[in-house]
Amino acid sequence: MPYAKRHLESALSAALATAPVVFVNGPRQAGKSTLVRHIARHDFKADYVTLDDITTLAATDDPESFLRGFPGPVIIDEVQLAPGLFRALKKVVDERRLEGNASGIFLLTGSANVMALPELSDALVGRMAVLTLYPMAACEMMGKGQPVIHSWFDQDIKFHAGGRGKKISLDKTSLQAAADRATFPEIALAEHANRRLWYDGYLTTLLQRDVRQLADIEKVTALPNMLSILAARAGSLLNDADAARDAKLNAMTYRRYRTLLQQLFLITLIPPWHRNVSKRLVKAPKLYVTDTGLLCHLLGVDADAMRRQDPGLYGHILENFVASELIKQVAMTGGMALHHFRTHDGKEVDFVIERRGGKLIGIEVKAAMSVEARDFAGLKVLKEAAGKDFVKGVVLYLGKDTVVFGEGMAAMPLERLWG
Repeated sequence: MPYAKRHLESALSAALATAPVVFVNGPRQAGKSTLVRHIARHDFKADYVTLDDITTLAATDDPESFLRGFPGPVIIDEVQLAPGLFRALKKVVDERRLEGNASGIFLLTGSANVMALPELSDALVGRMAVLTLYPMAACEMMGKGQPVIHSWFDQDIKFHAGGRGKKISLDKTSLQAAADRATFPEIALAEHANRRLWYDGYLTTLLQRDVRQLADIEKVTALPNMLSILAARAGSLLNDADAARDAKLNAMTYRRYRTLLQQLFLITLIPPWHRNVSKRLVKAPKLYVTDTGLLCHLLGVDADAMRRQDPGLYGHILENFVASELIKQVAMTGGMALHHFRTHDGKEVDFVIERRGGKLIGIEVKAAMSVEARDFAGLKVLKEAAGKDFVKGVVLYLGKDTVVFGEGMAAMPLERLWG
């Protein structure tokens, strides 16, 4: 497909104007190389090298000499393949700073979240800006390319008859199109049969090649089964003991493998929200598969068919889709964090978006064409817990109308996520 403008472009350009090193990480095939090459052709004149090239990777055995060999700005693709570069970057950046050339020196990309490793990230504190590029968001493919969740903090909710006065359901084609296109750029417009082949190849590359490059894995053949086991738990609280038992792995091996799947952006954990920040650390996160198309592939299901045949499973798939979209928009927007909310007695809210400063919005997902007052029960508990920081509670559903359910509470069409 032709180049599709990514919302992260503006944030990337701004980071290059201020930070000596900018690191764009994210899943393989999310469009990182395409994005940085586009930036290089228009706004950031730089050399380009990729560590996927064997000769270039070999040259990084002497990391300081490798980095000093570039006379000007340089883009280094797939930097996770040479973690030794990070320590050398600190030294070279400090040298360039003394020369007065302090911004936009190195633009790095990586298909693994190496910044989760403290020994690497600590080396560049104060010297590097980190951005994350996820696969295409529905707002990039279906809307105006702008994330919408930030506007929810500032706009009042009013009744809006999206169906022009008629109580009709969300257009199946628009929802299905959004779910189909909000994925990896290479398959955003592909037929479903071709997607199956693509996902098979994608998983083979990640689980057999990329994993081996990141860590010494003795049971690499266990990873596909483990990923499928976790996919079946998408939208649930993470229970490592149960998942390890089902995967027939000991607890230590399982946790190591689960961390690798997170580093490769295959799965995402959304932490709990609690007014007492320290208590967030002792509560369980919720698990999601980062790309909903990949989730359906792992489960061996068609989402649209599940809508008719298995509404319960479809509800989990729809929640995963919303989680994926919120993760992408939070990454685009900056200054926000994504959580879930659950009390000890089972009251819960699917998602909590918290702005820097503490203001928050609660979001429930309902795979139905209508909403009832009881669907706001968890949101009301969250409102009480958050106090004055609670901005509004939203139930996203498959209807067309935006309907107010009391002060700061509303049901909104799911398509408001991208339109």
